Amino acid sequence: MSISITRIAGALGAEIGNIDISQDLSDDTIAEVRSAWLEHKVIFFRDQDITPLQHLAFAKRFGDVVEYPMVKGLEEAPEIVPVVKLPHETHNFGGMWHSDTSYLESPPMGAILVARELPPFGGDTLFSNMVLAYERLSDGMKEMLSGLTGISSSAKAEVTKSREDRMATDAKVGESTELRAEHPVVRTHSETGDKILYVNYGHTIGFKGFTEEESAPILDYLFQHQRRPEFTCAFRWRPGSIAFWDNRATHHNPVNDYHGFKRIMHRITIAGDRPA
Repeated sequence: MSISITRIAGALGAEIGNIDISQDLSDDTIAEVRSAWLEHKVIFFRDQDITPLQHLAFAKRFGDVVEYPMVKGLEEAPEIVPVVKLPHETHNFGGMWHSDTSYLESPPMGAILVARELPPFGGDTLFSNMVLAYERLSDGMKEMLSGLTGISSSAKAEVTKSREDRMATDAKVGESTELRAEHPVVRTHSETGDKILYVNYGHTIGFKGFTEEESAPILDYLFQHQRRPEFTCAFRWRPGSIAFWDNRATHHNPVNDYHGFKRIMHRITIAGDRPA
């Protein structure tokens, strides 16, 4: 039987049903899932009971998996990074609007996040559609941005603060390590051909050939534009929930509204290509 697809918002996002990710899925089913993922940009699964190794096997059906560069993964599966906030901590990992690791020469194609332990309330994740964000820019803004190159850094203050607790216990690199990469501000999706607004609040620090002070007003406008409510959807996690997002075409923001409670997620990153 085919999977079921239920949209959750006008901008992006769909829940996928009639599927058991713990099983060895057919190539046809994987093709259906990939098609839904490309169309809706982030897809969600409910009531899935999978082990870390089943999580890894599912991710590998969509591409090569890569280790996160900043923090260690699980001992039994280094490709799986625990995304953790403990009850005494006040900052959540990656707790801002961002696209994952755009400071790499070839940022990830996507990521698959599995809920392992959830707070009694809160902890939703927001997603935003960067194809729609580009389409809704004025013609003048599109023309200005078309020739610009964005500079991404792993050391932007806000994201560094969000990693602080995990870096204290599970760091893979030194505290002062900075990773940087340059990418087109407007990239083309390698599978769909869509134009994407490819700057993000978490990592973009400026435009090549501009000072940071000159870049800031334009970036501030774009960051506000990217999070307009009509470009977004929200996902409420439950035990057994999984999210799979296209990191090329979306931003995400885990909401930090559950102080005093533990939240543990497992994330796998799927390798991508160099933006063009």
